[in-house]
Amino acid sequence: MPEDNRDTVGRPSPDALLEKARQETRGRLKIFLGAAPGVGKTYEMLESGRAKMSDGVDVVIGIVETHGRKETQALVNGFEVIPRVKIDYKGRPLEEMDIDAILARRPSLALVDELAHTNAEGSRHPKRYLDVKELLDRGIDVYTTLNIQHVESLNDVVSQITRIRVRETVPDSVIDMADDVEIIDLTPDDLIKRLHDGKVYVSKTAERALTNYFTAGNLTALRELALRKTAQRVDDQLLTHMQAHAISGPWAAGERVLVSIDQHPRSASLVRYASRMASRLRGPWAAVYVETNRSINLTETDRDTIAATLRLAEQLGGEALTIPGREVSEELVRHAAANNVTHIVIGAPSKPTWRDWLHRSIADDLIRTSGNISVHVISGNETDGTSARGIKAAPSSPAFNIQPYLSATAYVALALAAGVVLDQVLDVRNLALVFLMAVLTSAVIHGLRPALYTCVLSALSFNFFFLPPRYTLTISDPESVLALFFFLGVAIIASNLTATVQRQAAAARQRARTTEDLYLFSKKLAGTGTLDDVLWATAFQLASMLKVRVVLLLPEGSTIAVKAGYPPDDTLDEADIAAARWAWEHNHAAGRGADTLPGAKRLYVPLRTGRAAVGVIGLDNDRRDGPLLTPEQQRLLDALADQAALAIERIQLVADVDRAKLAAEADRLRSALLTSISHDLKTPLAAILGAAGTLRDYLDSMPPEDRVDLLSTVVDESERLNRFIANLLDMTKIESGAMEPNYALHYPGDIAGSALRRAEKILAHHQAAIRIPADLPMVRVDPVLFEQVLFNLLDNAAKYAPPGSSICIDAWADAYSVMIQVLDEGPGIPPADVDRVFDTFYRVRKGDQVRAGTGLGLSICLGFVEAMGGTITAGNRTDRSGAVFTIRLPRPNEIPKLDELK
Repeated sequence: MPEDNRDTVGRPSPDALLEKARQETRGRLKIFLGAAPGVGKTYEMLESGRAKMSDGVDVVIGIVETHGRKETQALVNGFEVIPRVKIDYKGRPLEEMDIDAILARRPSLALVDELAHTNAEGSRHPKRYLDVKELLDRGIDVYTTLNIQHVESLNDVVSQITRIRVRETVPDSVIDMADDVEIIDLTPDDLIKRLHDGKVYVSKTAERALTNYFTAGNLTALRELALRKTAQRVDDQLLTHMQAHAISGPWAAGERVLVSIDQHPRSASLVRYASRMASRLRGPWAAVYVETNRSINLTETDRDTIAATLRLAEQLGGEALTIPGREVSEELVRHAAANNVTHIVIGAPSKPTWRDWLHRSIADDLIRTSGNISVHVISGNETDGTSARGIKAAPSSPAFNIQPYLSATAYVALALAAGVVLDQVLDVRNLALVFLMAVLTSAVIHGLRPALYTCVLSALSFNFFFLPPRYTLTISDPESVLALFFFLGVAIIASNLTATVQRQAAAARQRARTTEDLYLFSKKLAGTGTLDDVLWATAFQLASMLKVRVVLLLPEGSTIAVKAGYPPDDTLDEADIAAARWAWEHNHAAGRGADTLPGAKRLYVPLRTGRAAVGVIGLDNDRRDGPLLTPEQQRLLDALADQAALAIERIQLVADVDRAKLAAEADRLRSALLTSISHDLKTPLAAILGAAGTLRDYLDSMPPEDRVDLLSTVVDESERLNRFIANLLDMTKIESGAMEPNYALHYPGDIAGSALRRAEKILAHHQAAIRIPADLPMVRVDPVLFEQVLFNLLDNAAKYAPPGSSICIDAWADAYSVMIQVLDEGPGIPPADVDRVFDTFYRVRKGDQVRAGTGLGLSICLGFVEAMGGTITAGNRTDRSGAVFTIRLPRPNEIPKLDELK
């Protein structure tokens, strides 16, 4: 429900006018919303576009998916269709909407189908709705289509109804941005008939859809969601229209509930009643507290009740508002009229009936001035209040201080001195103004009580020193009695008003400081990305604003442990540990000043979110016993704790998502490993078993050359199997972090030569060459690991390069690095695979003539090179076809001489 604006009655709302101006500077968006596929959204969009075209509007089709439907294809004919752009994705071309072509063509209206579509990698925007937003920002109107299951806020609801999780979603803000939403509706029976007739899907797909998705119950539920979402959007548009044109509500097109709360304990029952009413009416609701001049005199208990009631409203799904005003009924009607509220809930008058003769109750005033707004006067239940905090409050008022009274006496003495001087030129009655100045000064500086003391002291001084007979408290002149009486009355009223203004100003300054601190704290939390940063920011903010020492405890397994503190402190005695654990397990305060385990050194307050307690805050100060926080500080603690709990939960949710991704990745790797083992382990074993079995059965009758071939097969396949197992072991070391290179200075040419000799059999059908200059600087590497890197790169090149082609190892150096390259003359790496060739178990698609690999070799190269402080990149040659892998190693700053190496 929008915030209250005192100027919305009688003149347009600035926010509504700003939104209207923003809409006039961009294109208009119309969404054809359907409950399910096949209801005719695209058909209706094309019909509307054809009607616009017949009116002379410049209309083009940005993208429309006909899905083979003849009726839809027939409507496309006659439109100008912007050619689609082709994007290469994993070796196959995909067609997407060409947004640049549309912007260059600059039509008045563009038809864009399937708003929730995910664009192919390499497109300007990842989602199609972002393409639409860019078109709108350029002043182009857009017609588009959307199914209700793609709305982000309804994703969970749709999943629960259909048992199918929709991956492509559109933020609700996109729908809120729409100027028009037209719902395309079909009854479930009509849509099912269209499926049977083959007008939605082909026959096999239609049969599966009828069984799993297009059931009558599912379609009815989705239809209701679409209707309600459209009604909600229309209601928001109506409210914006009323505010932009200063129309006083209500227009009862939709139901909105407003509940008025105060410091009375029954306010909680009123909030619950309003929540139930809004649920029945299926409309939004808000709880409002009107802060008047009398609010400054509320006790801390009353303020606690108001704060707890507003928190209850937020927990029940309503909006909690505090608005300033002079009269409660006047502000409630003003807010209700500005926000199209149709129902106001208020508590029944609790004052005696005779008080109504002097001043009507708020409920009476509201009923008289509410107009067409329904007013529900509820008795409420005082025992149905908010749950007690369970924390004893420290005294909020300071101990008696005599200093203000001494200062007030001094003010009166100064006024008396000034009166003695002015007594020579002024009438005695005018001297009362001098004493009145002392009263006002005391009220402004020291508050009400010293001001009242000043009133009495000034009246006595004025009587004693200036009213005849002087130097007595007796007054002989009746006029002087009257003057003294009015002086005392004016002084009391003026001191009261001045002190009230002073208290309000002080409260406003304190509120502004607190609001600024809370804003800065929320901004700081929003910018933190790690749990340690959130905990440190929270501990520091609590300590600085509440003037206490802070420890933060979070769950750790089955217990709870200190994770941060300000000042740093991680020692807790047994009583504190018990209190912290109890607060966490029971989601209630415990420890010092609380009802539970008050013997603890610290007060422990749970950090709560809507789900559960996420941690515990421990507070203490230099005082050894007694309550820690005043009621005002307790309310501030609630606000800080709520923000901190949400930030901690956000970090934990991100961590949960990361863990889920890691688990999914682990499952993928496990599946790939099993696939690789089933193929790459089974293939050489089968060859070895076949050759060994043949030798065993036919050794005597076999020609010598066949024996040699079979024995060579056994040796070659055994070596292949050995390399595969070695790769698995190396990959395990890399992922476990157990890789510890044995560094030493080595000449790269020596290691390259050793790798070539080791790969001699693999490179038997290729021309291998080393082009490494003799003056190339030595590099600090582990020779075993680096040789394995070069061997894997040579093995990879031999798989893809055709027989007879060249495989080279080049090297050169610059001022900071030494580069080693392995180049082949194969087909090269597809552009879509360049960034993925180093992924574990990833294999570039290759022809049948290329022998299979495990997808581990290049991953091991990456792990080994990074472990030695270098980098490795993949690319394609520019002089001819072929792949090139470049290793960059840091050049040593100082290379020792040969005798030093010896």
